Formats: sequence, C-alpha cells, structure tokens
Amino acid sequence: MKNIKRILLATLATTTFLTGSAFATDVKNVAITAIVEHPALDAVRQGALAELKKEGFEEGKNLKVDFQSAQGNTATAAQIARKFVGDKPDVILAIGTPSAQAAAAATRHIPIVFSAITDPVAAKLVKSWQASGGNVTGASDTLPIQPQIDLIKKLIPNLKTIGFVYSSGEVNSTVVLKQLQEAGKTNGFTVIEAPAPRTTDISTAARSLKGRVDVIYTSPDNGIVSAYESLYKSALDAGIPLIAADTTTVARGAIAALSNNYYTLGEETGKIIASILKGEKPGNIPVKTMDKLDLLLNLKSAKAFGVQVPQELVDSAKEVIKE
Repeated sequence: MKNIKRILLATLATTTFLTGSAFATDVKNVAITAIVEHPALDAVRQGALAELKKEGFEEGKNLKVDFQSAQGNTATAAQIARKFVGDKPDVILAIGTPSAQAAAAATRHIPIVFSAITDPVAAKLVKSWQASGGNVTGASDTLPIQPQIDLIKKLIPNLKTIGFVYSSGEVNSTVVLKQLQEAGKTNGFTVIEAPAPRTTDISTAARSLKGRVDVIYTSPDNGIVSAYESLYKSALDAGIPLIAADTTTVARGAIAALSNNYYTLGEETGKIIASILKGEKPGNIPVKTMDKLDLLLNLKSAKAFGVQVPQELVDSAKEVIKE
C-alpha cells in the first residue's frame, strides 16, 4: 500500500511539474519597438495588442510584452533592436521605418512584423509586397496619391504650388515626395520641398515657405507628426493652410486628412503577429495594405487659415471638428 501511495504521489508531482512547464512554454513573448511615440504610432500599438487579445493572446496571462521607444533617435533604435535580439522574443513588432530597419539589420532569424511603413520594399525590409521568404513581413500605411491631390484641390481650388515639409532621412517621406512631384506633372502644380532633418528644424522649414506656396502637405512622417503643434503654429504664422495624410493630426491643427485609421492598421498588424505565434512563418505572409480611407476635417483650423470647406466634404467626412 505504501509503495502504491509513493507511486501516486510521484505521478502527481510529475504531472504538476509537466503541467507547470507546459503552461510556462505557452507564454509568448512579443517585443515592441517604435521610433517615437505620437498618436498614430500609439494607436498602432494599441490596436495590435487589442487584436492579439481577441486572438487569444492576453498580456499578463499568456502574453509577455516589452515595449521600448527610441524617442526619435535612430542610434537608440539600433540599441533597442540588439537588446531585443538578445532577449529572443517570439516576435518583434517594429513600428516606424527606422525601428523596422534596425530590427531587420539585427536578426535574420527572429520573426519581425513591421507596421506604419509607407514602402517596405524601398526601405529594403522585404523584396516584394508579396510573400517573399525571410523573417520579415508586416502592414503598410501606403496611400494612393491621387485622392490626396483631389482633396487638396477641393480645399485650395487655385492650387499652383505645394510645400512639402518632411524628415529628409525618412524613407516614408522621400517616397511620398517623389509621388507628389510625379503627380504635379499631370495635375498642374509644382512642389517646393522644405526638409526638416530634426524636429527643431520644423518651424524654420515651414517659415521658409512663406509667400512661396499655396498649401503645406505632410505625409505620415514620424518626425513631423511627433511635433505637429510646432508645424501648425509656424504654418499659421506664415498664413499657409495645412493639409495632412495622417488623421491623428487633424485635432492638432491640420485642416483635413484623408488617411488610414491607425488603430485599424494596428489590428491588421495584430492578426499577422497572431498567425506567427500560432506557427505561420513570416516569409509566407504578404505585406498587408489598407483598402479604406477616412476623411477627417477641422473647421476651426479651416477658419483660422481662411479656407472655405465645401459642404460635400463635410457631408462625406467620418469626423468633423467644428468651430
């Protein structure tokens, strides 16, 4: 009888140990890095985590999350990437082009999912928009350029010149600049670029366009978006209307933006991460793009800039900030 009891106790202990071990291995680790914190990128992170919870991966239960921001510094982004590689997470979520490039340079083995990147091919993160092998895939915030031009023309009917304030070191923005310049050839406008390599250069770049352009257009540029209030103040002082391609900037001073919903982009990103955590290889997953754009308007800003917003835009907008 004693021997039977010993066997039962030993079996119970072994079962408990294995159960505990199995539970431990069920905890997935996702390391998240962002080049900077601003409303759009924050929404991506929040959307991704919300979607992961829907997919059965909940932080504090079976999901461990480590988030670090590079605070706009590419050298810091590289340091974070190296640290994450050393930690060996199940997936690295890299939000913003510099952070994704840093992660991709640091490892070819750990799955990397990028988000909020305009052109991952130009950024040399993937070979194509299709499933292209390797350890990198993700979700892009790329936008068709013609709807952007159409919006600007409706707000600025006599459009001749567009000013483009951008971070010259960010691939996202240089890609959009080329698209704008090409679109100008068939839409009857020219582009005057105003590079702002650092956030402290934004005000100077905007003021340099005074009297030279009809409007300032901004892309989903992380450097510019992170300091949008500074751009708005300088544009207002210079009397140049401000139109954007990031809906989170409308509440911060842009007259209008036709863009992706970044929380939804985050949800799509979360679906990709979940599929990898469930066993799918990143190289088998094509880059996700968004197929629905939201129009947001700020009538208070429009009045401050002296711009009349057509009623058709007001009627079609998803959200309108009124006077």
